[in-house]
Amino acid sequence: MPQLAQPSSHLIDASSGRMGNPTGQYEKRLRELTGLYSDAAAFEAACRSHGESVAYRVFDHRPKQASGDLIFGTTFMEPGRIGDEFYMTRGHIHARANRPEIYYGESGDGVMLMESPEGEVRAEPIRARVAVYVPPFWIHRSVNTGAAPLVMTFFYPNDSGQDYGVIDRSGGMAARVQRAEQGWKLVPNQSYRPRTADEIKRIYASADEATFT
Repeated sequence: MPQLAQPSSHLIDASSGRMGNPTGQYEKRLRELTGLYSDAAAFEAACRSHGESVAYRVFDHRPKQASGDLIFGTTFMEPGRIGDEFYMTRGHIHARANRPEIYYGESGDGVMLMESPEGEVRAEPIRARVAVYVPPFWIHRSVNTGAAPLVMTFFYPNDSGQDYGVIDRSGGMAARVQRAEQGWKLVPNQSYRPRTADEIKRIYASADEATFT
């Protein structure tokens, strides 16, 4: 008989993003996000003035099982802009790309920016009590488009893994989220390099037998 994991509960603070009883946490400081923003001069100026400030922080709970379980946690994102672009996370696709993810808004206003391997772009607003489903095979990045911190809870399969390089290899995501007269807008990323047929094939080949039909 397998040794069963123990049930647990985790209090989430919707204002700070802190989660009770996490097994881990990490944070990204602004200076660590080199290359994300189109306005390099504005990024360098921001780093000189507050490069050590935390841009976002993650708390998570990771079960010991290798598969068949969930990783869950919270993301806390500070508000701000670099040039016309809002603060964002690095973004990733799952290393096993057929693994989905759910984000649930706790507080603040933001956008889940998503991109298919072929370059199709989707952007779903997220705010308190809004859940966003990121389907299998979609690259995704969180963007804080509000004036207050954005806090989200997330859930994804324990064996998903992350591939952060998929965005770097294409010069960023196909679209950028920028401020508009009212809220935000999507603009093309001029540095974007579409993936080759071989690159797209490798992403789909990363899925295992559990993929959907």
